[in-house]
Amino acid sequence: MAITVFQIRVCVSCGLRYPVAGGNSFGDRCPHCLGETEAALTKRINTERILTTSGQTADHPQLAVLLDNIRSAWNVGSILRSADGFGFDHVYLCGITPTPQKEAVTKTSLGAEDFVTWSEHKDSLKLAKQLKKEGWKIYALEETKKATDIREIKIKVKEKAVLVLGSEVTGVDPALLKIADEIICIPMQGGKRSFNVSVAFAIAAYALRKATPKSRTRPQTTSG
Repeated sequence: MAITVFQIRVCVSCGLRYPVAGGNSFGDRCPHCLGETEAALTKRINTERILTTSGQTADHPQLAVLLDNIRSAWNVGSILRSADGFGFDHVYLCGITPTPQKEAVTKTSLGAEDFVTWSEHKDSLKLAKQLKKEGWKIYALEETKKATDIREIKIKVKEKAVLVLGSEVTGVDPALLKIADEIICIPMQGGKRSFNVSVAFAIAAYALRKATPKSRTRPQTTSG
């Protein structure tokens, strides 16, 4: 069992309240004014991964995500963490998309790469075509006139679905859109036309998981 201890400290001078855990660079000095601080709370938490077989069955959809030319390592790390949280089976990192071999990715993935498998690929189109041959259904997340509202998507019990996300600037490769089984979009309510790619993935991942008849649950011990 993996146990760690963290504290909530309060600055005597400016009143800043902040957490301190193992490996935290802040220490006992206030990170805002460098003043003296006092421990307001000390807590032990279990950080060991907990998996459960309750409610699990062999009859469940397989979900994967294909990231094509995502530039930001921080976005990739965030997507890896969300992919793990939503029970995705694999993450395909394509083109210039950085991998967990880069520290900037692991700073936001927070170890999620140890729980969700991933692989690196140079050509996303070649990979997508191969996945289709293997029976995977391709869902491209992009705003087009032909796109289906993601809230209307239904995933079959034994379906194998790959969610494709493209470049933060240029979007999903048109060649990938052409071979996609379905193009899906997230309805926007404000003035902007799209979400940050990591936010968009989390929304889409939740919608796809919710659209499945049966879902595996993998409760987490903590959040942060």
